[in-house]
Amino acid sequence: MQLKNDLLLRAARGEKTERTPVWLMRQAGRILPEYRAVRESVSGFIELAQTPELASEVTIQPVDLLGVDAAIIFSDILVIPEAMGLPYEMVEKRGPWFPETVRSESDLKKLRVADGENDLRYVIDAIHITKRALNGRVPLIGFAGAPWTIFAYMVEGSGSKTFSKSREKLYRDPVFSHKLLQLITDSTINYLKAQIRAGANLVQIFDSWAGILGPKQYEEFSLKYISQICDAINEVPMTVFAKGAFFAREEMGRLNCDTIGLDWNMGISESRKLIGPDKTLQGNLDPAALYGNPDQVRAATIEMMEQFRGSRHIANLGHGVYPDIDPEMVKVFIQTVKEFR
Repeated sequence: MQLKNDLLLRAARGEKTERTPVWLMRQAGRILPEYRAVRESVSGFIELAQTPELASEVTIQPVDLLGVDAAIIFSDILVIPEAMGLPYEMVEKRGPWFPETVRSESDLKKLRVADGENDLRYVIDAIHITKRALNGRVPLIGFAGAPWTIFAYMVEGSGSKTFSKSREKLYRDPVFSHKLLQLITDSTINYLKAQIRAGANLVQIFDSWAGILGPKQYEEFSLKYISQICDAINEVPMTVFAKGAFFAREEMGRLNCDTIGLDWNMGISESRKLIGPDKTLQGNLDPAALYGNPDQVRAATIEMMEQFRGSRHIANLGHGVYPDIDPEMVKVFIQTVKEFR
């Protein structure tokens, strides 16, 4: 299907664009009352994500209501461990929780490499429905969590400030760690390829807990596996977003991907020097800047855009939009990017 707005894809490939494309991480939900109304119609987040028609509806809401240049499929990074045989629950106000964890060889034997087509059929169905409903208006982004971030949840059993149990495993049992990371990587490649076959125009890897590792461990236990995924996905443009991995920007510049996402702590000019000229950079306004008034949001956005001027860029925040941010300020951010020349 011919896209009416292909700015995101052209920017990712480094082609000339009339203006900078803009979308937001976590745009599907959170800030929109229309999303909250849909979520309140079901038992919770997981039921919403596993109901393709509803997942599609909330995926498209930001395109209609905010005017972003791309939709991102409504799902969760933790669908991969569930597809591998480790189910999770989403506890209100606490986040994800795994009733069982993976900490031994016997635990590993209970897992399987996920088949993206069948084990995650509800996501694939949601992509099909969304593509039909979008009718080529904007590209659809697919995504998955980076293997290290998924590993951290599977070993820890929940979110954590330190992920000390997960990091302990890397030191005390690197053989086990590499086995689990490879299982996750193989599952993730299958999943992303299934998303692409269903119609995803671009895919993004989220390494949400990249910054909790030191440089040496990040190289061995995260970047190595992200690199495998980048090498395997060659059908559509690919973005890697590794929050907090400021120390790995030079190495990320060598990944076989098109775009590197920057968090708001990564200096723009410094990042460009470290990553090099041949990657598109995505980001990286501090989400908290959107708590300002319209003039403040506009000024912060222009300041960011000026720093990216003249180089390959996709405008975004430096992390997901916070749930209590006023949607009107999000619209100011998006409109300011669109008007910037």
